[in-house]
Amino acid sequence: MNDILTVMWKEWRELTWHGGSLRGGKLSLFVLLGVFGVFLPYQSGAGWVTSPASMFYWGWVPLMLVAGAIADSFAGERERHTLETLLASRLPDRSILLGKVLAAVSYGWILVMLMLLLSLITVNLTVPGPGLLLFSRPFAIGAPILALLGGGFAGSAGVLVSLRATSVRQAAQTLNVAILLLILVPVLAGQALPDAAKAQMGAWAASVGIVGLLAVVAGAFLVLDAGLLAAAMWRFRRARLILEE
Repeated sequence: MNDILTVMWKEWRELTWHGGSLRGGKLSLFVLLGVFGVFLPYQSGAGWVTSPASMFYWGWVPLMLVAGAIADSFAGERERHTLETLLASRLPDRSILLGKVLAAVSYGWILVMLMLLLSLITVNLTVPGPGLLLFSRPFAIGAPILALLGGGFAGSAGVLVSLRATSVRQAAQTLNVAILLLILVPVLAGQALPDAAKAQMGAWAASVGIVGLLAVVAGAFLVLDAGLLAAAMWRFRRARLILEE
């Protein structure tokens, strides 16, 4: 655990202050905070807070945040010629891998929590009415869970890409394309379904309720996260990476 925390601390320092600026760029980070923390809540109004269904969006938001961080995990070390030094350290293979993944996931999760807090402030400042608007209980529980599992998915998949990529740009481009497909394919597939199938899915969703849907989505993410992380652990071999250097 101490070794994992050591790697996480190293990664966090590079994530938050890399070469004098935030990795990934301050501008892009402020744009995301502005979109999900101010613009979309302002457009949605009270529904942003009161609708528990909106919590499912937060399973996808961390994909963008974590992908940018995890792309640098090994590809960045390779570009900076520091990977060999890291691999020559006493740190175990699993500690290096888990430390990098957990640092990227926690980075994305904390940013999502900031977006949620900012969005709550935005809604309360822009929606007239008596009393304070707060997230519903399913939202307050489900959104952080989905954000964590979505970040875990991006981190586990991203580290697999970064292990094989020769540059950060290549890793980032591959992850961006994969995320785009992951978002577009289900949307397009859902639109292509017959009306009868859509009706059946709607009836099933209504029967299980919002808590049941949360359990299904969270369970799917959990299985994917575990499988991808296991594949990353199998792929990460110190001797192989040193030879590739």
